[in-house]
Amino acid sequence: MIRKLGALTLAVLGFTAIAALLGWFVWPNRASELPSPEVTLVEPATPTATPALRTDTIKLRKRDTMVAALLRHDVSSAAAHEITGALRAAGANLRLLQPGDELELARADDGRPVMLAFAPNAWLRFEAFDSDGKWEVDRTEIEPEIRTEVRQGEVRHSLWDTVENGDVAPSVLLDLVQIFESEFDFTADTQPGDRFRLLVETRYADGVPVDFGRILAAQYISDGLTLTGVGFTAPGRASDQLAYYDAEGGSLKKMFLRSPLQFTRISSGFTYRRPHPILGGTRPHLAIDYAAPTGTPVWAVADGVVLFAGRNRGNGIQVQLRHRTGYQTYYNHLSRVGRGIRRGVNVGQKQVIGYVGSTGLSTGPHLDYRVKHSGKFVNPLNEKFLPGEQIAAAHRAQFLERARAFVARLEQEAPSQRSGDRASQSKS
Repeated sequence: MIRKLGALTLAVLGFTAIAALLGWFVWPNRASELPSPEVTLVEPATPTATPALRTDTIKLRKRDTMVAALLRHDVSSAAAHEITGALRAAGANLRLLQPGDELELARADDGRPVMLAFAPNAWLRFEAFDSDGKWEVDRTEIEPEIRTEVRQGEVRHSLWDTVENGDVAPSVLLDLVQIFESEFDFTADTQPGDRFRLLVETRYADGVPVDFGRILAAQYISDGLTLTGVGFTAPGRASDQLAYYDAEGGSLKKMFLRSPLQFTRISSGFTYRRPHPILGGTRPHLAIDYAAPTGTPVWAVADGVVLFAGRNRGNGIQVQLRHRTGYQTYYNHLSRVGRGIRRGVNVGQKQVIGYVGSTGLSTGPHLDYRVKHSGKFVNPLNEKFLPGEQIAAAHRAQFLERARAFVARLEQEAPSQRSGDRASQSKS
């Protein structure tokens, strides 16, 4: 019985296989008649456009704070305090804000502030932005690009003409005066036609000149006289410790300065016969009067010790100093004495000892400046004071090479006519 069932099963399987083969070859291909499934092409989604930002420039007013400026431009109090707090945390000193400083405020379409940019100077920029409801700050510091450039100017009426004409910045002109202040009295000796040329460091930010650094070399030409100053830092000293020497290496810092205050003008010179403007008659005026606004700082022309500081009859408020080698200096008609200036105190050269005024027998604000040597008053403008020290022998060769290179560049890039040449041309 079992053998019959097995035989039957084999027969059924064989028949099924034969039918399948016949169907493969004989049965019509129905697959081609079935409809193809539809395929829908999906276009890529168009990116959502970033909403345009509206940027406002906020200019700070007098006595403005950043919070007050933001509130005035419809920034909520909470957002204004969050922004300023984030800026302070990033190192921004908001106490240094000045009237006229500008803030860049960006808003979304709904008016909500999303970014604030603030640059306290050309070398630093802060950018605060809203990051998911929290204000964060990016701080960017710009490294100055320092270029050495030649600048020049000519005196027409006064030395300040060169500032007003845009030849040099005020800070550079003051540095020039300080280089030669022991050699040249810019109050008494400056005259139309004087020229100067400088090799100065100019600091650039992103290719734009911003301010000036050190004067590396300078020349001042006046009536045939050429003064040369070359800056030099002795090896081992900091780069900002720049001392100035003449072309041969002699120090330009003398024991005495030529003038006791920043250059202005001389209203009365040293003479033995001058009509007195108050007492009348002809009297000696053994001093140099410097006309200057009240409050102009007056400094010691040399290291010394205070002999007197206070009121002294017709001299008004007066300071007397004793110096080395038998010199004394007197500063009269001051409005007040400098801080800490009293009898017995040591003072250094160019330390402020008082301020210009009109106390005592005076017709207007000016400084009456006197110099006494070995008990006798002398003309400060004619006195030959002790020269400074020369550059150290160990550094002399290095300095002379530097001086020749700097002076050659000045003469090449800013050639100037000699006073004799100008005179001959003016006559023709």
